[in-house]
Amino acid sequence: MLSFIARRVLAAVGTLFLSSILVFLAVQALPGDVATQVLGRDATPDAVAALREKLKLDQPAWERYADWMGGALHGDFGLSLVSGKAVGGEVGLYLGNSALIALVTVLFAVTGSLLLGILAGLYRDRWPDHLISTVSLVGMSVPEFVVATVLVLCFSIALPLFPAVVLYGPEASIGQLLPAVWLPALALAVVMAAYIIRMARTSVIDVMASEYVTTARLKGLSTWRVVTRHALPSALLPTLHVIALNVAWLAGGIAVVENVFNYPGIGKLMLSSVQNRDLPVIQAIALISAVVYVACNLAADLGAMALNPKLRTRGRTR
Repeated sequence: MLSFIARRVLAAVGTLFLSSILVFLAVQALPGDVATQVLGRDATPDAVAALREKLKLDQPAWERYADWMGGALHGDFGLSLVSGKAVGGEVGLYLGNSALIALVTVLFAVTGSLLLGILAGLYRDRWPDHLISTVSLVGMSVPEFVVATVLVLCFSIALPLFPAVVLYGPEASIGQLLPAVWLPALALAVVMAAYIIRMARTSVIDVMASEYVTTARLKGLSTWRVVTRHALPSALLPTLHVIALNVAWLAGGIAVVENVFNYPGIGKLMLSSVQNRDLPVIQAIALISAVVYVACNLAADLGAMALNPKLRTRGRTR
């Protein structure tokens, strides 16, 4: 078990290292000169040269990467080219606001989709299965910004229950942002839950048709005990990775939804940083997104190990 965990952690660290290199190279490959972009076209050559020296753009790429990565390991991502503030503090402020949406989304999407997927699998080819499968197929087909727009029309204009846009800045408190969290979270949950429902349904159908479940039924166990004690743990194994991928998807999907609702989160900061060529902020956000993706997959692997006895005993049986 320890060797399994060690291999997964080492793979995660290696993936993050490669991701950091790709993030740095991708940002550096953006067209145009950063110094000219920041100072404007009317800037003098001396001013551009001074800024390039300040940003260390006159140094080789590997030196700039080593300097950036060394600071990132200590939480220092440099200074924003737009605001002049520390990137770590600025990104952390927006990231906390996005975490509020992500937390509500995961609670709604994961809990609801697992229940609906299990229900659809248990009532295969009956009306609950047809209804849930149809709704999930629609959720998979519609982009998140369309779902967000429909929710605004329904619950902000037709029924003014929730605010259509957020009027507060990134320094807003949780109490100020909480009324505006529900619609973005619901829009993301609808799209996210559709994939989990499909996988959970398929897993439940496969497990319920297995021999050990049939044996448990022949022993006279109730349907509830068969599902909770025998079928559900096995059905969750393939679903965990789908959940992990969808949680990681929030890092990208949340950017679109936040801009629909003008929500002061990490997605809004990312788009504004791309428009302003704020390279330190872009690199920090991209690296944090990679960390979230790797962490979600690592958590899924460890969760699968906890649910699957074969993974826990693999090392002892060799």
